[in-house]
Amino acid sequence: MEVRQIHGLCYSATGVTEKVVRALMGGMEEELGLSQAVFHGFRKPDERAVDYIFAPGDLVIVGSPTYAGRMPNKIVPDFQKRLQGNGALAVAAVTFGNRAFDDALAELCALLEENGFHTVAAGAFPGRHAFTDVLGEGRPNWDDKRAIRDFAGQIAKKVGELEEVPSPVKVPGDPSAPYYVPKGLDGETVKFLKAKPQTDLSKCCNCGVCARTCPMGSINPENVAEVPGICIKCQSCVRKCTHHAKYFDDPAFLSHVAMLEKSFQEPKECAVFL
Repeated sequence: MEVRQIHGLCYSATGVTEKVVRALMGGMEEELGLSQAVFHGFRKPDERAVDYIFAPGDLVIVGSPTYAGRMPNKIVPDFQKRLQGNGALAVAAVTFGNRAFDDALAELCALLEENGFHTVAAGAFPGRHAFTDVLGEGRPNWDDKRAIRDFAGQIAKKVGELEEVPSPVKVPGDPSAPYYVPKGLDGETVKFLKAKPQTDLSKCCNCGVCARTCPMGSINPENVAEVPGICIKCQSCVRKCTHHAKYFDDPAFLSHVAMLEKSFQEPKECAVFL
């Protein structure tokens, strides 16, 4: 099949998923001899308020992080509503914070197929965990990027050999499975849905970067210590604050983070599917 244009689109609150999608875009450009690939951000509310319409001849790399073993539940409706494949080929890519990608990749592949894309490949890639630097710090690293580059070559070869619409790529997982249930250090279930970021006023300069980067638009730009909207624990405000003024102090959340740090330090590998 002929590919005329490469696109990348992803929701990436802290930048890890964007790194993976852009690496795949670069690899595909080189392998297919194309240039001027187009990247579409899907993080900000206004970026998720417009339709993204593709067509045959497009190859679209779509990325999402894994939140509790699935795609982020507050962002999924935007993916469902805004992406229109119309017969375009797609590569599904998810990232995960060195625990597991569980059912996130299966969910993304199913969503793309339902939205008119033909999935030709899929991959799950370890990245720095949004909650802590202890898990996956520095990833995707050079070895990951080499694996991504090799994967891009395999995708290009498959696409070049296609003579008809491919069957959906097969990946592990159940797209309708329940979300992963977080646990604390004691092994018991913890709940922190209502937890919101706190602000160290002695460090905060009220620059507003946290409000501008919040993917839910939930931080008051006039007083960034206020979070009147919903918080999805993406850690964008914590990661983007140059003064390190944002933090979480919810005991259940911190217990879950401590459990993750204790249990999932063994580096995970990339998983790719053709």
